[in-house]
Amino acid sequence: MKYIVTGGAGFVGSHVSDYLINQGHEVIVIDNLVTGKKEYLNSKAKFHQLDITDYNAIESLFRGVDGVFHLAALARIQPSFEDPDLYFRVNAIGTRNILAAAKKYGVKRVVYSASSSAYGQREDMPLHEDDKVTAQSLHPYGSTKRMGEMLMRDLGKYTNGPETVCLRYFNVYGPRQSTTLDGPYATVIGIFCDLFKRGKSLPVVPDGHQRRDFTWAGDVAAANYAAMTSPKVGNGEIINIGTKQSYSIWDVAKLVWGAPQTATVEDMLKSGKCVMAPARRGEVKETLANISRAKELLDWEPKMEFKEGIQRCLDSMK
Repeated sequence: MKYIVTGGAGFVGSHVSDYLINQGHEVIVIDNLVTGKKEYLNSKAKFHQLDITDYNAIESLFRGVDGVFHLAALARIQPSFEDPDLYFRVNAIGTRNILAAAKKYGVKRVVYSASSSAYGQREDMPLHEDDKVTAQSLHPYGSTKRMGEMLMRDLGKYTNGPETVCLRYFNVYGPRQSTTLDGPYATVIGIFCDLFKRGKSLPVVPDGHQRRDFTWAGDVAAANYAAMTSPKVGNGEIINIGTKQSYSIWDVAKLVWGAPQTATVEDMLKSGKCVMAPARRGEVKETLANISRAKELLDWEPKMEFKEGIQRCLDSMK
């Protein structure tokens, strides 16, 4: 098959590209390299340095394409407060452009990388796709990713466009994830592994007891392929991609340091392994995915054990 991967030079997009190429498919990558990196590109992919907000620049690439994996987006919650208009242009208008081009050239299916941020701040766990989302609980990043989901429905089969599927990722981690070198809003596992490798203390955002459902990038890539090939989806379904397990930030810090899980917060701070950092706007207390729909519709379940995943992240860093 011939597939487009938008954002294919990024963290998750590059893993999806690798997965597809390993399956023997032809891959076209569209990425503007604002956050993506050339060194993440698979040498067998056809690369086009273009911006998805420019419809006229990208639309001809969709001719003869079987499917699209739409991962290009501006990520992270905190920067979205600083420039919400830019997030809207990239995450909403850019997604509209992808769907319009797919419709024009008869692309069969678009798999959209959504986000668990669309749930906002919730107390009831685990999070299920049918949970009602109120706009007041969201931030600019979560709102624009939610808009993308609605566009997948409204501009998909609902209006004679391509089949669509929306995958709500939960805290993806793995090789190529952002680190402190990529700025202050990098992923927590990337920051921790990078600083540990450099012998520095790990900054814990108060109070460190917030919990996250961390999902291995390789498992996410497999979920994307399952979403493209499953005969059970295509009508804009929203599907959680997580592990149905959560870990506190202190748990992560102890795994990175190789400290016993019986170590207390006081032990980690007193030893200098961790330091408390300023609070970050938009932080939620917990994420935890109900993944029964992924099993039912995609025949997908995560395979990576968290402790092994952390070690692989450490091993992948120089």
